Order: sequence, then C-alpha cells, then structure tokens
Amino acid sequence: MLTSDPARTRLAPARVRPRRPARPPASVWPYLLVAPTVVGALYLLLYPLVRSVLISLQHFRTGELIRGGARFVGLENYRELLTGPELWTVLGRTLLWTAVNTVLIVGLSTAVALLLVRLGRRMRLAVMSVLVLVWAVPVLAATTVFQWLFQSQLGVVNWLLTTLGLERFDGYTWFADGLSTFVILVVLVVWQSVPFAALTLYAGMTTIPDELFESARIDGASAAQIFRVITVPMLRTLFGLVTSLEVIWVFKCFAQIWAITQGGPDGATTTLPVHAFRVAQSLHRYDLGAAISTLTVLILLVVLVPHLRQLWRDERAEGGAA
Repeated sequence: MLTSDPARTRLAPARVRPRRPARPPASVWPYLLVAPTVVGALYLLLYPLVRSVLISLQHFRTGELIRGGARFVGLENYRELLTGPELWTVLGRTLLWTAVNTVLIVGLSTAVALLLVRLGRRMRLAVMSVLVLVWAVPVLAATTVFQWLFQSQLGVVNWLLTTLGLERFDGYTWFADGLSTFVILVVLVVWQSVPFAALTLYAGMTTIPDELFESARIDGASAAQIFRVITVPMLRTLFGLVTSLEVIWVFKCFAQIWAITQGGPDGATTTLPVHAFRVAQSLHRYDLGAAISTLTVLILLVVLVPHLRQLWRDERAEGGAA
C-alpha cells in the first residue's frame, strides 16, 4: 500500500499561476488612444502661443536673440503699440479685408453649393472635381499664377483688355496702385477659399430631407423662399461654422499678400500678420512683432468666441427639441 511522505509533501513547492498584467478599463481605452495626438497638438499649438506671449512681455531685440537674457518689461510693448497711429490704421484695413473676403466667400460658396444640388450626376462630378483641383493647388503656386496674369508687359489680363479695345491697359501696372492690388488679392483669396466652403455647404444640403422641398413646392414657394425658410434654418449651425472658419483663414492670411506685395504699395495691403512680420524682420523688434501677433489672437477670440458659444447653444436647443 502506497503512502505519501508528509515531509516531502510539506517541501513540495505549490504551483503559482502567472499573474496577468492589469489592463485598464474599457472606458479608458479611447482616451489612451487619442492621448498622443492630443499631446502633440497641444505642444504644437500652445507652445508657440505661450512663447509669443512671453516675448511680447520682454525687451527682445537682435542682441537678446543671439545671447539670450531678455529683460522683462511687462506691458510696455503693448503700450507702445496702442498709443501709436499705425496699429489702428492696419487694424481697420485688416477688418475691411476680412469683411470683404468673408462676405464674398460665403456668398459665392452658397451659390455654388445650390448649383451642385441642382446639377445632374455627371456635371456635378465634373464641377466637384474642378473645385477639388482648385483647392489642391498650393498657395504659393496659385499666387505666382496670379502675378503672371496681371503682369504689366506679358500678363494675360492686359493682353485681353487691350485686344478688346481698351488701349489704356497696354502696359498697365496693376500692382502699383493700392486699390487694384487690394482687389487682385481679394480675388485670389476668394478663388482659393470657395472650394472648401462650397463643398462643405453642399454636403450639408444633401442631408436635408427632399420631402421638405417637395412640400414647399406644392405649396407654391419660390426658390428664394425655400432657401430662406428651409435651407438656412436647417443649416444655420453649418453656415455659422463655415463663416467662423473663413474669418480665421482670411484674418490671418499672410503668404499671398507677402508674396505679391509685401504689404505695399505704400502699405495699402498691410494687414496685422504682415505688419507683425515686417516689424519683427525689418526692424528686428521681435518683442513688438510678438505683441502684434498676440493682439491678433485676442481679436479673433473676442470676435469668434461669443459667436461659437451661440452656435453651441442653438445646437443644444435643436437637439433638445428633437
């Protein structure tokens, strides 16, 4: 008869199951997955902003850029800007530039979106392809094309106008006049911005049920009445969002203006971003340039935050009503 040895039994090691590493709860995984992107975005967005604010509060010139040790001066740079006349002139021009471009962009984009809704399938695809191609053209490439179009001696615009019998445009220098330069830049920025806004609005219009339009047509409503009573209320939030994005895009527009005129002639196209760059690079007043950039951000916040809050309230109200 076999018996177990108690001593051996006591000495035999017990089997220990390997412990599995603790896993975070399922509700935490979405946050862990997006955390690297959020951290990278915060670094790329917040660090330049914080650095700009710090420089605007310091005495930061070429010497400080080379050897460091910038001296803290508080709000002295902002006081110098706000008490000078040039900032207010540039600010007024920037607001005019933003208003003209935004109105034209939103108006033309709405018209193009309404056109896309009414086109047939093949024609709609062709127009959307052209819009995407225009949108895909690099900013500087499109700017170079516009410079060539309005060139005084070999430009297509002068050649076409002269061919039509307008001899005074033979060799006309478009970029020597402030108003004509301003208009050309407006045309360029609108041309570059309409595709994005038009495709966004068209995508929103396709979500409106066709039954609403059919009922309105049966009741005898015109196209303008349908747009005013159905399309605008249904897409109020989208219109507001597109307008806000275009305000930001136009207000901080820099590359097109700098590539064509560098803010000229005689400052006729100098906006806040161009003014900040000229002050920082030409005068080596990096502190003043940073202060102008900070004021630009503050102006955008003052203008857009109440508007975006109202859009958020409207969206919540519509969601609650639904």
